[in-house]
Amino acid sequence: MRPRARPPLFPAFRHRDFRLFYAGFVVSLVGVWMQRVAQSWLVLDLTDSAFWVGTIDAMSSLPVLAFTLHAGVLADRVPRRSMVMVTQTGAMVVALTLAGLVLTGAVELWHIAVLACLLGTANAFDIPARHALMVDMVGRQDLTSAVALNSSAFNASRIVGPAVAGIIIAAAGVGICFLLNGLSYLAVIGALAMLKVVTARRDGGAAATIQQRLRAGYRHIVTERRTRMIILNIATVSIFGLPAMVLLPVMARDVLGRGAREYGWMMSAMGIGALAGALAVAVFGHRLPRGRLLGASATLFGCSVSLFGLSRSLGLSLGLLVFLGCAMVVTTALSNTLVQTLAPDELRARVVAFYAWAFVGLSPFGALQAGAVAEWIGAGGAIAIGGTVTTGVAAFVLLRSSDLRETW
Repeated sequence: MRPRARPPLFPAFRHRDFRLFYAGFVVSLVGVWMQRVAQSWLVLDLTDSAFWVGTIDAMSSLPVLAFTLHAGVLADRVPRRSMVMVTQTGAMVVALTLAGLVLTGAVELWHIAVLACLLGTANAFDIPARHALMVDMVGRQDLTSAVALNSSAFNASRIVGPAVAGIIIAAAGVGICFLLNGLSYLAVIGALAMLKVVTARRDGGAAATIQQRLRAGYRHIVTERRTRMIILNIATVSIFGLPAMVLLPVMARDVLGRGAREYGWMMSAMGIGALAGALAVAVFGHRLPRGRLLGASATLFGCSVSLFGLSRSLGLSLGLLVFLGCAMVVTTALSNTLVQTLAPDELRARVVAFYAWAFVGLSPFGALQAGAVAEWIGAGGAIAIGGTVTTGVAAFVLLRSSDLRETW
């Protein structure tokens, strides 16, 4: 009797379109993380204000709050590949414009604010279309693998991008980071152009209004208790947990007394943990109750955020950021997978849009509150308080739910 073939370690790589997209996406993400580090450092250099660091970060997310729900309706109606190509091209134009302003010495704070809003608008339409495109490329069966590998790419680039950005900022300034990011978008745009995937038209309600289509997605969230709890938790993470990332440059410079190079190390430490978490989900996610693992990881994330806010040692902070990054990506990857798995095909982009609205769209409120609290009691105190709230909600909402604990 022939032994049964072992299943592939990463099933999503069996699909040609996903392999192409993944390769281009990795290159582009390195540039994205370089820009995120460079933009925060540039704003801090121009304003010397934690409040403005948080405000500019918030402005890049406000369009997600305003537009992403309608973008989900659109992504259920039009070819998703074409939609993602348009959004990625728009993000490239924003990056190259910012590079030109910085390299010519003409950049001002209002330029960064306007471009952050434009980038946020592109992201608002990109998120539901790109996430729903994953199912078109790999199918429902390999979705967990695809989401976990997507998170791996996101967080592997979190290691490389900030480290490279720190070196480039110290040697040549922030402008080169923006330029390289703009050029990196060519990789993902080229990969999208080579895809063969055809998105079926899933939303058959041709006569339905936009509001009626939105209500259909909302009704699924209201009636599916597990989805409702996941979105409530991810909203809490967005408002109270993730502002720790916004305040990282302030922690590096004002609390720990370090510079751009150490700030890059801190971002990379978080990326190392996040990459480890993403790979763990990719390999073991289908073998464990994902709902139970989600509750544990969300609680660990909140605890790590609180302890990081209290740390005054660079070495301890780097270690805590590894745990923070690991717990964060396990939480977000499992939340993303479960929300999509629990949604019917014809509503998937809209449900993803509601998830993105809670995760990304509400983050401006988190960035603003964290920046304001940091001005009042310091960045460390603001981060510690946010982590405590995140821990409490995760423990109360996720760990106590028997329905979610038994969800695979």
